[in-house]
Amino acid sequence: MANACSETLFGSLKVEWLHGQRFATIREAKDAVLEWLRWYNRSRMHSTLDYSSPAEYEQRWMEQQQAAA
Repeated sequence: MANACSETLFGSLKVEWLHGQRFATIREAKDAVLEWLRWYNRSRMHSTLDYSSPAEYEQRWMEQQQAAA
């Protein structure tokens, strides 16, 4: 399962963000990837996470864990 998740993440990165882009330096490429990862975690909705972002899903999970304790 972990491989499938990783493949989906990197596939999305390539298709949604990097396809067709050219970078002058490795630093520019790294910055672009980090920008996309921030967006992916904070904004992109996922059907497997009840149509919420990973950050929102994790926040809800943490709140549920605290309420159960």
